[in-house]
Amino acid sequence: MNLPSTAATIGLLVSGGLDSSILLAHLLALGRRVRPFYVQSGLIWQAVELRGLCRYLTALRRPTLEELVTLEMPLADVYGNHWSVNGRRVPDADSPDEAVFLPGRNALLVIKAALWCAHHGIEQLALAPLGSSPFADATPAFFDEFESAMNRAMLGNVRIVRPFAEYDKRQVMELGREFPLQWTFSCIHPARGLHCGRCNKCAERRGAFRMIGADDPTQYAQEGRESVEGRKSKMERVENAERGGGKGMRR
Repeated sequence: MNLPSTAATIGLLVSGGLDSSILLAHLLALGRRVRPFYVQSGLIWQAVELRGLCRYLTALRRPTLEELVTLEMPLADVYGNHWSVNGRRVPDADSPDEAVFLPGRNALLVIKAALWCAHHGIEQLALAPLGSSPFADATPAFFDEFESAMNRAMLGNVRIVRPFAEYDKRQVMELGREFPLQWTFSCIHPARGLHCGRCNKCAERRGAFRMIGADDPTQYAQEGRESVEGRKSKMERVENAERGGGKGMRR
Protein backbone atom coordinates (compact mmCIF):
# COMPACT_ATOMS: atom_id res chain seq x y z
CA MET A 1 0.00 0.00 0.00
CA ASN A 2 1.86 3.06 -1.28
CA LEU A 3 0.30 5.80 0.85
CA PRO A 4 2.92 7.77 2.78
CA SER A 5 1.72 9.66 5.84
CA THR A 6 1.07 13.29 5.03
CA ALA A 7 -0.82 16.20 6.50
CA ALA A 8 -2.76 16.67 3.25
CA THR A 9 -6.38 15.53 3.24
CA ILE A 10 -7.24 12.48 1.14
CA GLY A 11 -10.77 12.01 -0.17
CA LEU A 12 -12.37 8.58 0.18
CA LEU A 13 -15.49 7.19 -1.47
CA VAL A 14 -17.28 5.12 1.17
CA SER A 15 -20.31 2.91 0.67
CA GLY A 16 -20.67 1.70 4.23
CA GLY A 17 -19.68 -1.82 3.17
CA LEU A 18 -16.77 -3.79 4.55
CA ASP A 19 -13.99 -2.87 2.10
CA SER A 20 -14.37 0.92 2.01
CA SER A 21 -15.11 1.07 5.75
CA ILE A 22 -11.96 -0.89 6.55
CA LEU A 23 -9.95 1.35 4.23
CA LEU A 24 -11.30 4.44 6.03
CA ALA A 25 -10.26 3.14 9.45
CA HIS A 26 -6.89 2.01 8.10
CA LEU A 27 -6.11 5.41 6.57
CA LEU A 28 -6.93 7.06 9.88
CA ALA A 29 -4.69 4.57 11.69
CA LEU A 30 -1.88 5.54 9.31
CA GLY A 31 -2.28 9.14 10.42
CA ARG A 32 -4.02 10.39 7.28
CA ARG A 33 -6.61 13.16 7.36
CA VAL A 34 -9.64 11.77 5.52
CA ARG A 35 -12.64 13.43 3.90
CA PRO A 36 -15.28 10.73 3.31
CA PHE A 37 -17.80 10.95 0.46
CA TYR A 38 -21.10 9.13 0.09
CA VAL A 39 -22.98 9.28 -3.21
CA GLN A 40 -26.76 9.01 -2.82
CA SER A 41 -28.33 7.54 -5.97
CA GLY A 42 -31.76 6.48 -4.72
CA LEU A 43 -30.94 2.76 -4.73
CA ILE A 44 -33.12 0.56 -2.56
CA TRP A 45 -30.56 -0.10 0.18
CA GLN A 46 -29.01 3.34 0.50
CA ALA A 47 -31.17 4.87 3.24
CA VAL A 48 -30.29 2.04 5.61
CA GLU A 49 -26.69 1.94 4.39
CA LEU A 50 -26.20 5.65 5.06
CA ARG A 51 -27.52 5.31 8.63
CA GLY A 52 -25.02 2.53 9.24
CA LEU A 53 -22.21 4.59 7.76
CA CYS A 54 -23.02 7.49 10.07
CA ARG A 55 -22.84 5.15 13.08
CA TYR A 56 -19.51 3.81 11.84
CA LEU A 57 -18.12 7.33 11.43
CA THR A 58 -19.25 8.16 14.96
CA ALA A 59 -17.43 5.08 16.27
CA LEU A 60 -14.23 6.19 14.48
CA ARG A 61 -14.49 9.85 15.46
CA ARG A 62 -11.17 11.65 15.77
CA PRO A 63 -9.72 15.05 14.73
CA THR A 64 -8.34 13.69 11.44
CA LEU A 65 -11.74 12.40 10.28
CA GLU A 66 -13.41 15.24 8.43
CA GLU A 67 -17.16 15.68 8.03
CA LEU A 68 -18.96 13.34 5.64
CA VAL A 69 -19.91 14.90 2.30
CA THR A 70 -23.10 13.45 0.83
CA LEU A 71 -23.48 14.01 -2.90
CA GLU A 72 -26.63 13.46 -4.97
CA MET A 73 -26.48 11.38 -8.16
CA PRO A 74 -30.05 10.09 -8.87
CA LEU A 75 -30.14 7.06 -11.16
CA ALA A 76 -33.83 6.12 -11.38
CA ASP A 77 -34.18 8.05 -14.64
CA VAL A 78 -31.46 5.98 -16.34
CA TYR A 79 -31.69 2.67 -14.46
CA GLY A 80 -35.46 2.47 -15.00
CA ASN A 81 -36.72 -0.98 -13.98
CA HIS A 82 -33.34 -2.23 -12.76
CA TRP A 83 -33.57 -4.36 -9.59
CA SER A 84 -31.45 -1.82 -7.66
CA VAL A 85 -34.22 0.76 -8.11
CA ASN A 86 -37.45 -1.24 -8.02
CA GLY A 87 -36.41 -3.96 -5.54
CA ARG A 88 -37.75 -6.80 -7.70
CA ARG A 89 -35.72 -9.95 -8.41
CA VAL A 90 -32.80 -8.82 -6.27
CA PRO A 91 -29.85 -11.22 -6.74
CA ASP A 92 -30.07 -13.89 -4.06
CA ALA A 93 -27.44 -15.81 -2.12
CA ASP A 94 -26.90 -18.35 -4.89
CA SER A 95 -26.42 -15.78 -7.67
CA PRO A 96 -23.00 -15.19 -9.28
CA ASP A 97 -21.00 -12.07 -8.46
CA GLU A 98 -21.74 -10.66 -11.93
CA ALA A 99 -25.44 -10.42 -10.99
CA VAL A 100 -24.78 -7.43 -8.74
CA PHE A 101 -22.95 -5.38 -11.38
CA LEU A 102 -24.31 -1.82 -11.55
CA PRO A 103 -23.71 -0.28 -15.01
CA GLY A 104 -21.45 2.78 -14.92
CA ARG A 105 -21.35 2.75 -11.14
CA ASN A 106 -17.68 3.54 -10.52
CA ALA A 107 -17.58 6.25 -13.18
CA LEU A 108 -20.64 7.91 -11.70
CA LEU A 109 -19.30 7.69 -8.15
CA VAL A 110 -15.86 9.03 -9.00
CA ILE A 111 -16.71 12.01 -11.18
CA LYS A 112 -18.80 13.94 -8.68
CA ALA A 113 -16.51 13.27 -5.73
CA ALA A 114 -13.48 14.19 -7.85
CA LEU A 115 -15.10 17.48 -8.87
CA TRP A 116 -15.69 18.28 -5.19
CA CYS A 117 -12.05 17.45 -4.44
CA ALA A 118 -10.78 19.61 -7.31
CA HIS A 119 -12.82 22.58 -6.08
CA HIS A 120 -11.61 22.15 -2.48
CA GLY A 121 -7.91 21.54 -3.05
CA ILE A 122 -7.88 17.78 -2.38
CA GLU A 123 -5.40 16.07 -4.69
CA GLN A 124 -6.11 12.38 -3.97
CA LEU A 125 -9.38 10.45 -4.09
CA ALA A 126 -9.23 6.89 -2.75
CA LEU A 127 -11.50 3.96 -3.59
CA ALA A 128 -11.51 0.44 -2.18
CA PRO A 129 -11.82 -2.02 -5.11
CA LEU A 130 -9.82 -5.19 -4.51
CA GLY A 131 -7.32 -6.67 -6.90
CA SER A 132 -9.63 -9.67 -7.20
CA SER A 133 -12.67 -7.69 -8.43
CA PRO A 134 -14.29 -9.27 -11.52
CA PHE A 135 -15.66 -6.00 -12.87
CA ALA A 136 -14.26 -4.13 -15.87
CA ASP A 137 -14.72 -0.77 -14.15
CA ALA A 138 -12.43 -1.80 -11.29
CA THR A 139 -9.32 -2.54 -13.36
CA PRO A 140 -6.09 -0.49 -13.42
CA ALA A 141 -6.67 0.30 -17.10
CA PHE A 142 -10.14 1.70 -16.40
CA PHE A 143 -8.97 3.95 -13.58
CA ASP A 144 -5.89 5.18 -15.49
CA GLU A 145 -7.97 6.09 -18.52
CA PHE A 146 -10.82 7.56 -16.51
CA GLU A 147 -8.48 9.66 -14.37
CA SER A 148 -6.88 11.12 -17.49
CA ALA A 149 -10.19 11.95 -19.17
CA MET A 150 -11.70 13.28 -15.93
CA ASN A 151 -8.84 15.67 -15.25
CA ARG A 152 -8.94 16.99 -18.82
CA ALA A 153 -12.68 17.57 -18.49
CA MET A 154 -12.46 19.53 -15.24
CA LEU A 155 -9.03 21.12 -15.74
CA GLY A 156 -7.96 19.45 -12.53
CA ASN A 157 -5.25 17.22 -11.16
CA VAL A 158 -7.00 14.76 -8.86
CA ARG A 159 -5.27 11.41 -8.57
CA ILE A 160 -7.39 8.27 -8.13
CA VAL A 161 -5.69 5.93 -5.65
CA ARG A 162 -6.62 2.31 -4.91
CA PRO A 163 -4.80 1.21 -1.75
CA PHE A 164 -6.36 -2.27 -1.86
CA ALA A 165 -5.54 -2.89 -5.54
CA GLU A 166 -3.16 -5.73 -4.64
CA TYR A 167 -5.19 -7.08 -1.73
CA ASP A 168 -7.65 -9.97 -1.67
CA LYS A 169 -10.70 -10.23 0.59
CA ARG A 170 -8.93 -12.27 3.27
CA GLN A 171 -6.16 -9.67 3.60
CA VAL A 172 -8.65 -6.82 3.88
CA MET A 173 -10.71 -8.66 6.50
CA GLU A 174 -7.59 -9.42 8.54
CA LEU A 175 -6.73 -5.73 8.38
CA GLY A 176 -10.16 -4.87 9.73
CA ARG A 177 -10.33 -7.30 12.64
CA GLU A 178 -10.10 -4.59 15.29
CA PHE A 179 -12.41 -2.09 13.62
CA PRO A 180 -16.13 -1.63 14.55
CA LEU A 181 -17.43 -3.64 11.60
CA GLN A 182 -20.77 -4.24 13.31
CA TRP A 183 -21.80 -0.82 11.97
CA THR A 184 -20.91 -1.58 8.35
CA PHE A 185 -23.70 -2.44 5.93
CA SER A 186 -23.49 -4.77 2.93
CA CYS A 187 -27.08 -5.78 2.11
CA ILE A 188 -28.79 -4.90 -1.20
CA HIS A 189 -32.33 -5.75 -0.02
CA PRO A 190 -32.75 -4.56 3.59
CA ALA A 191 -35.63 -5.88 5.68
CA ARG A 192 -36.91 -3.82 8.61
CA GLY A 193 -33.71 -1.80 8.57
CA LEU A 194 -31.53 -4.92 8.90
CA HIS A 195 -29.42 -7.07 6.60
CA CYS A 196 -31.96 -9.33 4.90
CA GLY A 197 -29.81 -12.46 5.26
CA ARG A 198 -30.85 -13.77 1.83
CA CYS A 199 -29.24 -11.63 -0.87
CA ASN A 200 -25.96 -12.00 -2.76
CA LYS A 201 -24.19 -9.42 -0.61
CA CYS A 202 -25.36 -10.91 2.69
CA ALA A 203 -23.93 -14.25 1.56
CA GLU A 204 -20.62 -12.54 0.71
CA ARG A 205 -20.60 -10.79 4.08
CA ARG A 206 -21.09 -14.06 5.94
CA GLY A 207 -18.34 -15.62 3.85
CA ALA A 208 -15.96 -12.77 4.59
CA PHE A 209 -16.18 -13.29 8.35
CA ARG A 210 -15.98 -17.07 7.97
CA MET A 211 -12.88 -16.65 5.83
CA ILE A 212 -10.88 -15.29 8.77
CA GLY A 213 -12.56 -17.41 11.43
CA ALA A 214 -14.21 -14.39 13.04
CA ASP A 215 -17.65 -14.12 14.61
CA ASP A 216 -20.10 -12.28 12.37
CA PRO A 217 -21.50 -9.36 14.44
CA THR A 218 -24.28 -8.70 11.92
CA GLN A 219 -27.95 -8.86 12.85
CA TYR A 220 -29.83 -10.48 9.97
CA ALA A 221 -33.59 -10.23 9.51
CA GLN A 222 -33.64 -13.98 8.91
CA GLU A 223 -31.27 -16.81 8.39
CA GLY A 224 -29.98 -16.98 4.84
CA ARG A 225 -31.42 -19.44 2.35
CA GLU A 226 -28.12 -19.95 0.59
CA SER A 227 -27.82 -23.56 -0.49
CA VAL A 228 -24.84 -25.67 0.49
CA GLU A 229 -23.87 -25.77 -3.18
CA GLY A 230 -24.22 -22.00 -3.48
CA ARG A 231 -22.12 -21.37 -0.40
CA LYS A 232 -19.43 -23.74 -1.62
CA SER A 233 -19.45 -22.13 -5.06
CA LYS A 234 -19.16 -18.62 -3.61
CA MET A 235 -16.29 -19.61 -1.34
CA GLU A 236 -14.55 -21.34 -4.22
CA ARG A 237 -14.79 -18.15 -6.27
CA VAL A 238 -13.23 -16.14 -3.45
CA GLU A 239 -10.44 -18.67 -3.01
CA ASN A 240 -9.80 -18.68 -6.77
CA ALA A 241 -9.53 -14.90 -6.66
CA GLU A 242 -6.87 -15.14 -3.97
CA ARG A 243 -4.89 -17.41 -6.29
CA GLY A 244 -5.32 -14.97 -9.15
CA GLY A 245 -8.53 -16.35 -10.63
CA GLY A 246 -10.12 -12.91 -11.02
CA LYS A 247 -13.29 -13.25 -8.94
CA GLY A 248 -13.98 -11.13 -5.92
CA MET A 249 -16.37 -8.89 -4.01
CA ARG A 250 -17.52 -5.47 -5.11
CA ARG A 251 -18.11 -3.60 -1.89
